[in-house]
Parts: sequence; C-alpha cells; structure tokens
Amino acid sequence: MTLYTREVLALATSLSQWPLDPDMPLSGSARSPTCGSAVSLSLAVDTSGRIAQVGIKAQACAIGQASAALFAAAAAGREADDLATELAAIRHWLKEGGALPGWPGLEAIAAARDYPARHGAITLAWQAALEALSSRPNPR
Repeated sequence: MTLYTREVLALATSLSQWPLDPDMPLSGSARSPTCGSAVSLSLAVDTSGRIAQVGIKAQACAIGQASAALFAAAAAGREADDLATELAAIRHWLKEGGALPGWPGLEAIAAARDYPARHGAITLAWQAALEALSSRPNPR
C-alpha cells in the first residue's frame, strides 16, 4: 500500500480551510515524542459544550496533516466524551489492528497503520482538542 497517496496529500493541503484562530476561547496542543510532529488547535463550543468551530495549525508529516484535516472536517457537534472514545478506538486500531474506527474518512490514512513512526502524528488533533475542552470551565 502506498502511504502518501493523492488523497492523503489533498487532505494535508485542505487543512488550510481551518486556520488556527487565537480569538477562539479554547486552545490546546499536542506533540508526538516519536516524530516531533505538533498540532495547535483553537476551539469554540456551543452552550452544551459541543464543538462549534475549530482551527488547526499542524507542523507534521502529510499523514499528521491529513489526520488533522479529517478531525477538523468531522469535529463539529462533538463533545469531550465523543473525542475520548474516538481517540481510544484509533489508538487501539493503530496498536492492535482490527476494524477501522468510525471517524469519517480514516480509510484515507489506513496505510499509515503499518508505519508505527506515524502513529503519534495521527492522534495529535484529538489529543489537542481534549486538552482544549478540559480547560473549559464547567457551567453551573
């Protein structure tokens, strides 16, 4: 299987649709100790704590950028519990194999499962979003 397909490269370049916005109320970041890839993320949430808007800056390989774009494209309407569940499923799939997790579009980067050095870059957007959402004060 080819790792850097046209679809992966197109996804990586599509990340510019979700520019990092320092004016959004929440932010998070994550870095892969394996490859050094990093993602910075800005979020706005609705009154229920669901993601309403996302911005991302990725300093990563094309797989990491494509993964961040897949995250951004399907993040709206999700809350922290959803993201934690998806992150656990993605990590399990990367480590153990089995069925591809349900996050939309992951089949585009499925070949990266065979490249452990890319695994850390794949999960960065989910990690950064969870960090951002954990900084949100609990409404009372």
